[in-house]
Amino acid sequence: MIDPKLPLVDLHRHLDGSIRLETILNLAAKHDIRLPADTLEELRPYVQITEPRPGVMAFIEKFKYMVGILADYDACRQVAYENVEDAYQEGIDYIELRFSPYFMAESHQLDPAGVVESVLQGLQDGREAFDIGVNAIGIISRTYGPDQGWAELEALLAYQDQITALDLAGDEVNYPGRLFVDHFREGQKAGWHITVHAGEEDGPDSIWQAIEELGAERIGHGVSAIQDPLLMDYLVEHRIGVESNLTSNLQTRVVDSYQDHPLRKFLEAGILATINTDDPGISAIDLHFEYEQAAPAAGLSEELITRAQRNALEVAFISPEERAGLLDKQDR
Repeated sequence: MIDPKLPLVDLHRHLDGSIRLETILNLAAKHDIRLPADTLEELRPYVQITEPRPGVMAFIEKFKYMVGILADYDACRQVAYENVEDAYQEGIDYIELRFSPYFMAESHQLDPAGVVESVLQGLQDGREAFDIGVNAIGIISRTYGPDQGWAELEALLAYQDQITALDLAGDEVNYPGRLFVDHFREGQKAGWHITVHAGEEDGPDSIWQAIEELGAERIGHGVSAIQDPLLMDYLVEHRIGVESNLTSNLQTRVVDSYQDHPLRKFLEAGILATINTDDPGISAIDLHFEYEQAAPAAGLSEELITRAQRNALEVAFISPEERAGLLDKQDR
């Protein structure tokens, strides 16, 4: 269960996978975009997961209508703002929201730099409106290849002072991290933290590459690390965080059941593993569900759940002063 003495933190949430059903309907109507349904309940199965383990492609298909309604920059600003509001309503104290500007821009041929500007404005508006800490993580979507990755990176670098970290997401198997080494070298020069999706669809070598060549301080998913004892030891020794996503990994069939998820073993080994939501708008969950239902189903004791909550604060991309401020907030 969630420890009320500790801040509630989500380090791995895609804001373009966290769009309200109501917003999809409203923006579709505003921009005359055809949807397969006209009501919330009829739309739900097209956007949210309604079966336990649909698989990766069925999961990805759900993004179609989420990003399909991002018809202009104000829509991008709106969904970013609503992400902050929704996190606040969940009782989250600090969240890192990540997004791929090209993925959000593609459906309506928007300028990725304009998407970045609009998303960052929405996040800033949310910070001012709600009592919650928010940082932005920019994604290079590897699925579009390294050339498009440079364009995406350029759009993010135009606003580098407002972005906290750089991430690599997408098709891990067909577009390995070695294609993006130079991109991430530029990200490090910009002063960004580095987190990389690795070990979700591919094996431990993908995680090693993310750490050694891309400079990853945290690993998104990292499920396959359990296959490599040396890697497990390395993660512990070098205090590299793992952003675990229990329900998402079940729904995409990365694991066969909650009980098969390696998060418990990660925590028992001393890895700084954390509990996160990934794409809660698609998974139809929130962070409370992950802590209160998914984590116990994955075999986590109350002590391990608290440890994961504490780990999230430790590996968050924030300053020691911000970390202390989050703790002080809980004492009030």
